[in-house]
Amino acid sequence: MGRPRVAVSEEFRMSLFFEDFNIGQEWTTRSRTITEADVVQFAGLTGDYTYLHVDAVKAAASPFGQRIAHGAMIFSYSVGLMTQLNVTEGTVLAFYGLDKLRFVKPTFLGDTITAHKRVVALEARGEGRGVVTYETTVTKQTGEVVLAYTDKVLVRARS
Repeated sequence: MGRPRVAVSEEFRMSLFFEDFNIGQEWTTRSRTITEADVVQFAGLTGDYTYLHVDAVKAAASPFGQRIAHGAMIFSYSVGLMTQLNVTEGTVLAFYGLDKLRFVKPTFLGDTITAHKRVVALEARGEGRGVVTYETTVTKQTGEVVLAYTDKVLVRARS
């Protein structure tokens, strides 16, 4: 039933077509530590200067007790981490959709995140392409899930 979870090293590369995917197939990305520079740059890029992200004094008095990373940044990093695996390098046609996005737990500066993807659905979409649906979770070094969502990618078929 699908392939086992694969931890992918930097030199491991693949390019899967729609027919190569199986329900239950899984990938785990490399890890990435969230830094203050990440949070500051993301705030500058997005204009989101909410105190929970950028004000250490006010954030210390919040329910989190310290600054937290932007949820949108963690989502963006999860997309980037998966892209670095090159699973669909040369076969991806479009990011097709996103559902059920949930910020489950806070991600703090200094936390290290890893993305995990599992194929949950496959749907042919006409000749030469299909949609791969993933269940994605992002965990931090403690094993706690900080982000969960379902995403879809349109990829080329071999035929």
